[in-house]
Amino acid sequence: MTALLTIAANTFSGFAAMTRLKPIMRTLGPALQRAGVPETWLVFPIGALKAAGALGLTLGLLGVPLIGTAAAAGLVLYFVCALYTHLRVYDFAPQFFLAIVFLGLAVATLTLDPTLVLNV
Repeated sequence: MTALLTIAANTFSGFAAMTRLKPIMRTLGPALQRAGVPETWLVFPIGALKAAGALGLTLGLLGVPLIGTAAAAGLVLYFVCALYTHLRVYDFAPQFFLAIVFLGLAVATLTLDPTLVLNV
């Protein structure tokens, strides 16, 4: 269930970034500017990495567990970096708090991933 929520959230977020979805851009545009991130990064790396993470998690659920685990770990790393980017410029826009939620989803998905449990 957690993985499905993480997949849905990152699929939408990646799509919104790559297509520059207007309702999202109202707050995302200024947040990018404050954080010093060029808007050209919305397609790659921002949108592409979120979409790749969602695709990897999907593959994990469909029977390729190591890809799912790698995708969850990649999303954790992505959102840690996103939070650092906001923190270094003291940007506490809504995107900062949304990144915390996304990080929580990625950590929960990685933590609950059954392929990480040692079968002794």
